[in-house]
Amino acid sequence: MEKRIGKQTICFENPPSVKSYYSIVSKKESEGPLGSYFDRIEKDMMFGEDSWEKAESKFLQTAIQEVIKKSNLSENDIDYIFAGDLINQCFSSHFAARETDVPFFGLYGACSTMAESLSLAAMSVDGGFAKNALAATSSHFCSSEKQFRMPLEYGGQRTPTAQRTVTGSGAIILSSDNSSPVHVTHITTGKVIDFAVTDPNNMGAAMAPAAADTIRAHFNDTGFSPSDYDLIVTGDLGNVGKNLLFDLLENEIDIKDVYNDCGLLIYSLKSQDVHAGGSGCGCGASVLCGKLLKDMEEGKMNKLLFIATGALLNCESCFQGESIPAIAHAVRFERR
Repeated sequence: MEKRIGKQTICFENPPSVKSYYSIVSKKESEGPLGSYFDRIEKDMMFGEDSWEKAESKFLQTAIQEVIKKSNLSENDIDYIFAGDLINQCFSSHFAARETDVPFFGLYGACSTMAESLSLAAMSVDGGFAKNALAATSSHFCSSEKQFRMPLEYGGQRTPTAQRTVTGSGAIILSSDNSSPVHVTHITTGKVIDFAVTDPNNMGAAMAPAAADTIRAHFNDTGFSPSDYDLIVTGDLGNVGKNLLFDLLENEIDIKDVYNDCGLLIYSLKSQDVHAGGSGCGCGASVLCGKLLKDMEEGKMNKLLFIATGALLNCESCFQGESIPAIAHAVRFERR
């Protein structure tokens, strides 16, 4: 079987099954529309630690440990961990992996990391290099604000296009054992796309072109159409990026009837003062591991296209006059 189809997509010969999944979020996220779906709510954003960065690492560490328990496996049964986050040198992931005895691949795809880690985990399982591979990521509102924008103590005014970084983590174990009805059947790997957006407070505008490019590639490579899906969901374009995505795909691909965005699902824009919606690695990860996979497991959805989007800036690039390149990776889940 030819696994590679088209330029950017892989169709798995032995689609890995979703062995288990786990989500943990903080108080703000629990107050949104999806509050009842998360496995754990940690109301203390510091999580008992003395820094935001250590707290984020603990969110991720908890997700990794609990998803292994939930799967009835042990650490010895996990062949690889694929994980990353937003903090310099993937601090949170490295320190979380330090508490395990599992071979580890550290990743950086910004907010696309959940789809990136799932893609690589799925490839390792389908290729026979792993029986069980764990994909995970995290983000934290305070650690991200501190690194990418202004110190919280500054109390700066947030622009209407700004999004709130989700404090939370999600983890998934993909397995070759077919123990679950939910499988990863295809992945479409994104390209770095840059439409010369320079505003670090408008991530939706920076990432929407990458999402559009990956959606085009997925449908061109596979021959699928939007009607083949119960839901097409982006990671965290928010309100601004969502509308731009529709504009970019206009007269090409009409996804409006089956589309939503994790940054719009996790918060209530009317009552929670999150401006354009949610963002961060933990946004797509917690929504996928909180609500979406539960819906698939229960038969409420059969086919899901999860597209996590990432803005590939760092805390210096914008000050150096650089624009914001972005990427989006797509993962197709199917209930069989």
